[in-house]
Amino acid sequence: MASGDFCSSGEGMEILQQVCSKQLPLCNLSEEDLLQNPHFSKLLLSLSQHMDESGLSLTLAKEQAQAWKEVRLHKTTWLRSEILQRVIQELLVDYYVKSQDRNLTSEDKKFHETLEQRLLVTELTQLLGPSQEREVPPLLGLEKVDLLELMPPSEDFVWMRARLLLEVEEQLKKKCFTLLCYHNPSSDSDSETLKAAKVWNLAEVLVGEKQQCQDARSQQKEQMVLLEKKSATYSQVLLRCLALLQRLLQEHRLKTQSELDRINAQYLEIKCSAMILKLRMEELKILSDTYTDEKVEVHRLIRDRLEGAIHLQEQDMEKSRQVLNTYEVLGEEFDRLVKEYTQLKQATENKRWALQEFSKACR
Repeated sequence: MASGDFCSSGEGMEILQQVCSKQLPLCNLSEEDLLQNPHFSKLLLSLSQHMDESGLSLTLAKEQAQAWKEVRLHKTTWLRSEILQRVIQELLVDYYVKSQDRNLTSEDKKFHETLEQRLLVTELTQLLGPSQEREVPPLLGLEKVDLLELMPPSEDFVWMRARLLLEVEEQLKKKCFTLLCYHNPSSDSDSETLKAAKVWNLAEVLVGEKQQCQDARSQQKEQMVLLEKKSATYSQVLLRCLALLQRLLQEHRLKTQSELDRINAQYLEIKCSAMILKLRMEELKILSDTYTDEKVEVHRLIRDRLEGAIHLQEQDMEKSRQVLNTYEVLGEEFDRLVKEYTQLKQATENKRWALQEFSKACR
């Protein structure tokens, strides 16, 4: 099958995505990238046949597995000696603590003194190094032969080693029971036989739990890669949605705004008319409550009389206007006669007033 046909098929695309997510997680290639580069996709498939999930070649992965196997073997050997060394150190520390109470027997004192002497001489011998010829002189001019003379007697060492096995076994059993109770607190009330049976299977249980943790971490890593891809896709979709919303606002908002304004204006106009009608109704209600039928009849009579008086006044005003129009025909002669008449009337009134005053004086 050609590479282009293989990449276009659903099964091939699924295999490519698995390769990119598991063996090449840092590439972060999308389906579109794989479709646009079919030859690169074919290269990825070819590389996946010579690589493991960690990205190493199969030969290097095999050599790495062998190296890790040897490392674990050396690590196990070192841990055994380290555990034994620490247990012995703890026994010596317990001896010093108990020696403060002075409750130790002669056998306990002999055991711990022999153990301490043997351990100290062994450590000093290791510090001196191999007994081969060397350019640097030995530390303090001592040789291994000098230190070996300080070793405890062989019979004491044999007796101490036999008891040491029992002490170390008891100390390790206590530590195993402590670890078991920490891992499973309900085992604290069990018997020693049941605890020993559980301790025998504790290593397998811890290995299984460790494997579960590693599987969970691997799944978490895969989920994180998937989450990053989905986050990137979500961001792109969100940006496209925002662009569409912006386009809708720009293209349709101006078209609908005028229609919306017209509807709002029509609504406000109708609301204003309704308010005016409501005010008129309140006004008529107030008038109907204020003026009764009797008051309206009286007001009607008063209005008729006033209208009659107004009509009479209008008739008199019309007659006066006609007289004035008649006088206005005379023009300036009429004005001169009015002035003479006014002067004569004023002179007559003055003389009448003088006559009245004179008559008062005569009396």
